Amino acid sequence: MKRLWAPWRSKYVLNSNAEGCIFCTKPKENRDDENFILLRGDKCFAIMNIYPYNNGHLMVAPYAHKASIEELNDEELAEMMKMVQRCVKALRKAYNPQGFNIGMNIGRIAGAGFEGHIHIHIVPRWNGDTNFMPVLADTKVVPISLNEVYKMLKEKL
Repeated sequence: MKRLWAPWRSKYVLNSNAEGCIFCTKPKENRDDENFILLRGDKCFAIMNIYPYNNGHLMVAPYAHKASIEELNDEELAEMMKMVQRCVKALRKAYNPQGFNIGMNIGRIAGAGFEGHIHIHIVPRWNGDTNFMPVLADTKVVPISLNEVYKMLKEKL
């Protein structure tokens, strides 16, 4: 039997019951490189997903702790979409994906990991990025380290 080691996932497993909202705490820490915050605006910021579906999986969130899209004001909505657009451009330049999944999970039943803080997922996609590993082994292979992706995208942004 072959084993696929992914020790970086241990942080997720061991902190599965961590308290607090990453979208509130991480921007306040002012450690953008360590927290993988790529871009800051007046109302919103872009952060890498440290448990990505694919390399370059980003999230855009408002600084304000709001649970749903209808709670956002016009400035937050506009800046979020502009930031999503800017992130997509950077991902295209950095990795030349063939497509994207962009969306929000509002509420736990919809799959929101942080249901109290609205955020937009940006997942770059390539032909063949879904293979037998997730289906048969419940394992996703992510080939490039978070630090490498962060450096590449930071340069493009």
